[in-house]
Amino acid sequence: MRRVTVRFANLDVEFTDRDRAIKQVIDWGERGTWHPIVIYGPEGCGKSALLKQAAAILRDLGYEVFYLNPLGYVFDADVSFPDIKRAFLEFVREALAENALGRIAWAVFDFVNKVLSVRRGKIAVIADDVFQVIGVDKAAAYVKGLLNMIEHPHYNYENMVILVATSEGLSREEIGRHRWADIMPMWNMPREGFEQLYGRIPGDKPPFGEVWKSTGGNPDKLAELYRNGWRVGDAVRKLMNDKYLTADIIKKWRDWLNEAIEDPDRLWGRGAPEDLLRWLVGKNLIIYNMHYREQQFWVDQPPPERDQELGVGRYIAWQTPLHREAVRQALREVSA
Repeated sequence: MRRVTVRFANLDVEFTDRDRAIKQVIDWGERGTWHPIVIYGPEGCGKSALLKQAAAILRDLGYEVFYLNPLGYVFDADVSFPDIKRAFLEFVREALAENALGRIAWAVFDFVNKVLSVRRGKIAVIADDVFQVIGVDKAAAYVKGLLNMIEHPHYNYENMVILVATSEGLSREEIGRHRWADIMPMWNMPREGFEQLYGRIPGDKPPFGEVWKSTGGNPDKLAELYRNGWRVGDAVRKLMNDKYLTADIIKKWRDWLNEAIEDPDRLWGRGAPEDLLRWLVGKNLIIYNMHYREQQFWVDQPPPERDQELGVGRYIAWQTPLHREAVRQALREVSA
């Protein structure tokens, strides 16, 4: 199966590793997905790259593919019908001119029906972080609409694959209230594959072991360190600003956060305040309620059961070691 080229750290690189995820996409393509598959995981873990690869795989398998990446302003209809493709791209241009990204996400339902009204075939919808543009409060309704396309189509089809990715912990909670999707986590890259990606970065760089301990296999954090000259402290400061780790918040939860720095599982089953957990999840600092580590529950390889060095617990994990360090540094500053 051909591997696509993705943009990484201002470099054009071939989609790296994730062999098991590629096999999963092929399997979905061969039998279809009975429910929308919602993929969630740490910010920057490679979900967008995987969806781009998935779109190419499914097109090679004969699928008509709608690809939506609102945050990247990338929309495509890789379909066999020029009139429908042209109409979709014209709709996209008009919506972008009006700054109405959410409208494009909802319009895909109509364009899928246009394709199926012409031919009974195989169709795929690949949607990357659409919940950020339609609103987390509408995430469940959107997924329900996708499920209805599978279960109650206006036109018959041969096979359908629907893949949706999100980094937002709160959208996972919203969708999880219902049984409208198969929610599957995806983790940062495993060490061997991540070392391949690290090896593609030119120039002088720190030893791989140091980079692994800082990033935990997160491609976006690897790219960020490369861009800033491998200054870990700068990456920590940026996260502190991006996540708005204010003194008031840190002081309020100081005792719990100090424990979570040592072991994130200390927030599990001990009555940790609900407001604190929602704040950590909402800021995409932790993944709460990690799945069992059996491979069938995960996209690609699951993380280890526990890895204290990287901040991975059995039930809760820091999204990357840098996220943990940002909170640790914030705690230091309020204690100084």
